[in-house]
Amino acid sequence: MNLGDLVVRQSYGGDIAFRIEDLRQNFAVLKGTEFRLLADSPLEDLVRVPYPPANEKTQRAQVKATESLSLLQLDQEKQTARNQAQMIGEWDKSIEPTYFEVPGKVLHLDGDPNYLKKSLHVYEQLRVPAEGHYVREAGMAEALYRLLPKVQPNIVVITGHDGVLRHPQPRDLYSLNSYKNSQHFVAAIQVARQYERHLDALTIVAGACQSHFEALLQAGANFASSPGRILIHALDPVYVASKASFTSVRETINMNDILNNTISGSQGVGGIESRGCYRMGQPGLLDLSTLKVIPSI
Repeated sequence: MNLGDLVVRQSYGGDIAFRIEDLRQNFAVLKGTEFRLLADSPLEDLVRVPYPPANEKTQRAQVKATESLSLLQLDQEKQTARNQAQMIGEWDKSIEPTYFEVPGKVLHLDGDPNYLKKSLHVYEQLRVPAEGHYVREAGMAEALYRLLPKVQPNIVVITGHDGVLRHPQPRDLYSLNSYKNSQHFVAAIQVARQYERHLDALTIVAGACQSHFEALLQAGANFASSPGRILIHALDPVYVASKASFTSVRETINMNDILNNTISGSQGVGGIESRGCYRMGQPGLLDLSTLKVIPSI
C-alpha cells in the first residue's frame, strides 16, 4: 500500500472508497473520496480499487451530487427572479428598471485540499463569490482569527474530515472526546462568533461526517452536521452556503430547501432559522470596458 492509493475496507463490505492519507506501521489513515469521513484501518483490511470506484454507495453519492447541483441551480434562478420581481415592483415605473446583484461572500476553510478544489469549482458554477483556504482542522481557529478581519465574509464554512472514534467503548455521542475533529470545529466557530456575534450578520456552516451536531450549534453555528451522526457528502456544506448566499436579506433561508438540496438530507445537515445574505441595488452598474475615453484638450 502507498500514499494516495484508492482503497476500500473489507470488514465494511467495501462500501466507501478512501484514499490513503498516511501510513503508520501496520495502519493507514484514510480520507473519504465522496464523504467527509476520516478513518483508520489495519493495512490487512484494505483492498486497492480502480478509479472511479465501482461500489454502489459511492456511485449513488456521485449521482445524487449531480442531481443536487442541478436542483440548486434551478432554485437559485427562481430565487433571483423572485428578488428581481419584488424590487422592480417598488421602482418608479417612469424609468427603465436596472439593478445589480450582491450575493453573500463565502470564506471556506477546508481540511482537505481536494474537496476545497471541488468546492470552489461549485461556487464558481453557482456565481457565489468565495475565497477558500486549505487548513488542517486543528489550525482552523487560529486561521479564522487572522482571516475574518481581512476577508470580511457574510458566510463562513468550516469543514474537513471528522468521525466518531471507535474507542473508548461504550461511546458517548454527546461528548466531544468521542469525535476525531468536532472539538476543532467548535473552537473555530467560537472564534468566528467572537468576531461577529449576530447570527444574521455572519452565517456559519460547520461540520463534516458524523460531527457533534449539538455542540456545533451551541458554539454558534447556524447550520451544522450531522444530526443523525451519518456520513455527509463532500459538497453538502457548499450547497448550504450557496443557498444562504442567494437568499434575500428580506427572507429566512428555507430549511426544507436546505434538506432537499443537500445530498445527505435531514440526518446529515440541520440548523436554525437564519436570514439570507443576498442584496440587490440600483441603478445598474456601468460596464466601464465599453465606455470611450475622451482625450483632454
